[in-house]
Amino acid sequence: MGEVDWGFIVEQTFIQALGLNAAVYAIAAIGLNMHFGYAGLLNFGQAGFVAMGAYGMGIAVNQWGLPVWVAVLMGMLFAVVFALLLGIPTLRLRADYLAIVTIAAAEIVRLVARSTSLRDITRGAEGLNEFIGPFREFNPFDPSATYGIGFVQYRGNAFFAIIIGWTLAALFVLITWLLIRSPWGRVVKAIREDENAARALGKNAYRFKMQALIIGGVMGGFAGMVDAVGKATVQPDFFQASLTFFFWLVLILGGVGRVWAPIVGSMMYWGLITFVQNTGRQLVDNGVIQTTIMDVNQIDQIRYWVVGGALALLMVYRPQGIFGSREEMALDAR
Repeated sequence: MGEVDWGFIVEQTFIQALGLNAAVYAIAAIGLNMHFGYAGLLNFGQAGFVAMGAYGMGIAVNQWGLPVWVAVLMGMLFAVVFALLLGIPTLRLRADYLAIVTIAAAEIVRLVARSTSLRDITRGAEGLNEFIGPFREFNPFDPSATYGIGFVQYRGNAFFAIIIGWTLAALFVLITWLLIRSPWGRVVKAIREDENAARALGKNAYRFKMQALIIGGVMGGFAGMVDAVGKATVQPDFFQASLTFFFWLVLILGGVGRVWAPIVGSMMYWGLITFVQNTGRQLVDNGVIQTTIMDVNQIDQIRYWVVGGALALLMVYRPQGIFGSREEMALDAR
C-alpha cells in the first residue's frame, strides 16, 4: 500500500482553481448574477448565451473570414439577439415563465448547432475547430514554454487564454459594481424586490429587465468566447443544460448579489472538484479504497456527489451562499 501524494493533490487543486475552466465559469456566473442576483430574472439557460458567444465568434472567423475584433463583436451580437428572442415574449410575464423558456431555448441552441442541416456552418457534432489561428497570432507567450507562479504553471497558449479570462472576469466585476451603484442599478434592484411598487413610481420594469438580460447575456457570451480560445474548439455537447446548473452552483456557492462572489465561488468549485477527484484516485490506486467498492472511473461521479452534498448543506444552513446576504436573495415573482 503506497502513500497518498498530498503535494501533487494540492498542486492540481490550485492549478484548476486558477485555470481556464474556473475563469470561464466565473465570467458566466457574473452574468448570471446580473440576471438573478440583481434583476431577479430566473435564467436557467445561461449555457445558451455561452454557446451563442462561442459560435458567433467561431463562425465569424471560420466561415466568414472576419478579423478577430469583428469576430468578438459577432459573438456579442449573437448573445444580444438571443437575449431579445428570450426576453421579448417572456419578460412581461411571471419569473417562472422566463425559467421555462430559457432552459428550453438553450437546449434548442445546442441541438440546432449539432444538427446535420447546419453542418456547413456549425460543423454539426464535430464542432468548430479551424478558427484559432488569428487569435494565436496575438499570443505573446511561447506555446512550448510554461508560465505561472511557483508550481502553478501552464503552457503558453493556455496561459494566454487564462490571462484573457481572468482579466475579463475582473473587468466584468468592475462593470457590475459600477452599474449596481448607479441609479440604473438601484432601479433594477427595486424591480427585483417589488416590481409593482417600481411601476407605481413610473419605472418601465420591462425595459430595465431587458437591459439586465442583455448585459448578463453578453457576459455569458464572453465566457463562451474565452472557452473557445482556450480549447481551440467549439463543441455543441459542451453546452448541455447541466452546464447552466454548474454556473448556478458557482453563483450560489460564492453568494448571490455580491459582485465578486462568482469569482470566489468558481475557484472554490473547481478547487473542491479537483481535490476530491485526485484524492479519490490516489486512495484507489494505493489500495486504501478497494476496487471492489469503487474503481478509478467511478471517482469522476463521486466528486459531483460530494459537491452536491456540500451544496445541499449550504442551502440548509446558509442559503444565501458563503458571502451572500438574505436581503439580496429577495425575489418578486408576482
